[in-house]
Amino acid sequence: MTPLNRRLFLQRSLSAAALASAPFRLPADTVDWKPFEAEIARRHDEAVGRLQDWIRQPAIAAENRGMNEGCDLLMRMLRDAGFDAVAKIPTGGHPGVFATLDAGAPKTVGVYFMYDVKQADPSEWSSPPFEARLVDRPGVGKILIGRGAVNQKGPEAMWLAALHAFKGTHRKLPVNLVFVAEGEEEIGSPHFHQVVHRTEVLAALRKCTGVYMPMPMQTLDGTVTINLGAKGVVELELVSSGERWHRGPLQDLHSSNEARVDSPVWHLVQALATLVGPDGHTPAIDGYAEKARPLNAEEKALIREAATRQSEDVAKKQMGVEHWVHDVDWLESLELLAGRPTVNIEGLVSGYTGPGGKTILPHRAVAKLDLRLVPNMTATDSLAALKAHLAKRGFGDIEVNMTGGYDPTTTPRTSSLIQAQAAVYRRNGIEPVFWPRLAGSWPGYVFTGEPVNLPAGHFGLGHGNGAHAPDEYLVIESANPKVKSFDGGVRSQVEYLYELAAS
Repeated sequence: MTPLNRRLFLQRSLSAAALASAPFRLPADTVDWKPFEAEIARRHDEAVGRLQDWIRQPAIAAENRGMNEGCDLLMRMLRDAGFDAVAKIPTGGHPGVFATLDAGAPKTVGVYFMYDVKQADPSEWSSPPFEARLVDRPGVGKILIGRGAVNQKGPEAMWLAALHAFKGTHRKLPVNLVFVAEGEEEIGSPHFHQVVHRTEVLAALRKCTGVYMPMPMQTLDGTVTINLGAKGVVELELVSSGERWHRGPLQDLHSSNEARVDSPVWHLVQALATLVGPDGHTPAIDGYAEKARPLNAEEKALIREAATRQSEDVAKKQMGVEHWVHDVDWLESLELLAGRPTVNIEGLVSGYTGPGGKTILPHRAVAKLDLRLVPNMTATDSLAALKAHLAKRGFGDIEVNMTGGYDPTTTPRTSSLIQAQAAVYRRNGIEPVFWPRLAGSWPGYVFTGEPVNLPAGHFGLGHGNGAHAPDEYLVIESANPKVKSFDGGVRSQVEYLYELAAS
């Protein structure tokens, strides 16, 4: 062994210490990933266990179930992951969370979480929705089944595991973090603007280069999509009742009276039928889509490319469908997905729905709807159009109760947030598919709109499916080498932070 002189030894030791303690300014391509890979693997069981514990604590805003406990659990996890300051933010509904982590870095990035999940009927699941069981699924791999597994606790747990990997390797984060979360995303984020628009939160977000939400973006065949925006949404209830209509019964009657008494249920059904065209699909609400911006040439070009890169068979298999509406082809189905406003019935309930029959004339009927909005449409205008449409057609007595909603979002492809995503995917051997906008919705409008005006989007490797549905899952160990396992998803979050620092 060649002896080192004392001066050279001290120089090398100080250089190593500086690398561990100073903010990273190095390009992601120069990072030694082996320590991260070892640490992520060492902490695998811990990270998966953290996700299982999180899923076992339901936080369902629609049922007001476990919300305080869910919020407190998230705050504890943030502190454990290294956040300097973590605060609960009161709102007109369930609380939000605001946290910061100062790594002394030149750049700051915003991160959005939701801690609430959708409802779940255990009778529809092959594995109890709040037990977070690990199950082997042929052709997919080892998966974790549970409500929130993919939307959004699974990818959020990957992101937290990435922060623990930094702690375990004794490396500072390459960016500072501003964290905001809500507990009402699954009911349309009615109060999230109250979190973001607080003085201290706005001041912190104004230091950010962008805001992103962790999400496993791979399909079953391993392809990845980068969304350049998202549709907006209006969530609402339509309620038909004998009391408001002044026709029909004020309480349930024997069904024989249908011969001489109006039915609030049929009244609601007739109103619903006016909201779409004769095809049962095309929106027909007066004025609803008149401001909707059609797909432009650039967006159509992105969709044409996506149609050649993505598999129609995989999409149908993953969704469990055999035909697209009107039997359109693959390309047109994608254009509809990105560019069409929608009027969807989520649920329709009235009268007796238990075993056997119960011969009644119900006094009340409720339909739960969501409307998806494209650019140039707003939640406020859409709600007004619906109310005016119903009143014009003699259905002004039907209650219209908006429960949540927000406007569409758009983020430039040229933004550093999006370019950093593409760089990470390409480093992992994946050429991403750029997509005009997510057909679903998230409250990114609070970031892309006034007064924040930041690019916003989603990022992550890995795969999951079944959001809002039975047997929602996240892949833990992938059977397909093109699809990243849980640990690969964690590493992608580490890589993204470095790429954002360098972009």
